[in-house]
Amino acid sequence: MRIIIVGCGKVGATIIEQLSNEGHDIVAIDVNPRIIEDITNAYDVMGLVGNGTSLKVLKQAGIDETELLIAVTDSDELNLLTCLLAKKAGNCKTIARVRNPELSEDISFISRELGLSMIVNPERAAAKQIARLLRFPAAVKIDTFANGEVELMKFVIPENSPIVGLSLSEIDKKFKGNTLICCVERKEEAIIPNGSFVIEANDKITLVSSQYIAKDFFKSIGIDIKRVRNAMIVGGSKIGLYLCQQLANKNIDLKIIEQDKNRCEELAGILPQVTIVNADGSVEAILKEEGIEDIDAFVSLTGIDEENIFLSLFASKCGVTKVITKIDRIAYNEVINSLELGSLIHPKNIIADNIVRYVRALNNAQGDSQIETLHEIIKGKVEACGFTINNESLITNKPLASLHTKEGILIACIRRGKEIIIPNGQSCILPGDTIVVVGKQKQIKNLSDILVGDNNS
Repeated sequence: MRIIIVGCGKVGATIIEQLSNEGHDIVAIDVNPRIIEDITNAYDVMGLVGNGTSLKVLKQAGIDETELLIAVTDSDELNLLTCLLAKKAGNCKTIARVRNPELSEDISFISRELGLSMIVNPERAAAKQIARLLRFPAAVKIDTFANGEVELMKFVIPENSPIVGLSLSEIDKKFKGNTLICCVERKEEAIIPNGSFVIEANDKITLVSSQYIAKDFFKSIGIDIKRVRNAMIVGGSKIGLYLCQQLANKNIDLKIIEQDKNRCEELAGILPQVTIVNADGSVEAILKEEGIEDIDAFVSLTGIDEENIFLSLFASKCGVTKVITKIDRIAYNEVINSLELGSLIHPKNIIADNIVRYVRALNNAQGDSQIETLHEIIKGKVEACGFTINNESLITNKPLASLHTKEGILIACIRRGKEIIIPNGQSCILPGDTIVVVGKQKQIKNLSDILVGDNNS
């Protein structure tokens, strides 16, 4: 697919990386020549220096032959104008980044009137992910499928867990529940396990289930699921604002520490139920004075990755049970994963996943299934895709045991109406079902990718 991406900052570069890895024909546009040089040196894409709101620049980029334009500059207004011009000049599908909370209130109207295919907001998406983690703090990461009815929960197995030393089949017999361990991260290894796989202490496992059933499973294996009563947020950014709005009426006492006095006054006017403290949250004495040693959750949302990392390390040292760290720029994954930073939030990756999912859906628009959701379970290694089964196909009305799925592919969950099914070999997929498929990254561009060739017979 031919795709134009306007704006090559953190979000744009992440989208370019993922879509170029998927084999799409990409043109990158940015006003900064150095950024374009870096992008074209790093990825197999065409670069163009210019403004996306220029019709001349769009024509140079080949808007006439383009199927999708993605505008993710730092300006909401420029993104919307770029999409409007692209729609008129090339009649392509368009995606715009809109971050301003005031514009977000009118998002449905804007999208409809401008004919946008999608509007993305990294800050709002990150806030949603943080809110889920605060409602279920035992998990390191939570991703949702089937309109939130199915959840993928990642958590670390403690040393004293009763499932250490047990195989997955033994766990299923001993702790009967509608759950499935679909992925295990052990040191640098990413594993999609079978029934004979044995769990070890400190394994980072991903469980698929509904939220309420998962709570019972967590209790049975000795993992604390105590809810968060209070949370401290350092940084009064857009993410902090969206987060507090989403946690309204959730019985969580919230406190934001923000250094900018004007921003504090603005937040106080919007969030009367939240305690706003005008202070430097990077100062140890201030954090102690504001009660960091007595809180249940700590969220570091400053604009500087290094500061977020040190703040989270300090919060962990103070005994905070749930720590959440926002990372925007730093790419030293091995180093970061070795630190006690709790749950990591990458706003740019969340949005890139959403856009990749949309692009795959476009490619598979005429197929017998539609990809609804896409999440990375382990960055660069394992992903989970949610598909809605539209019609009869090679995978429907057959026991799963009879399907010749590729190695490293797991059908982890079936949602049928309101029923959540953790499948076994005798389970069948029916038209109308939503299924969650877990596989090694880039294996699942459409549903037919889960089968080996001899399934066509």
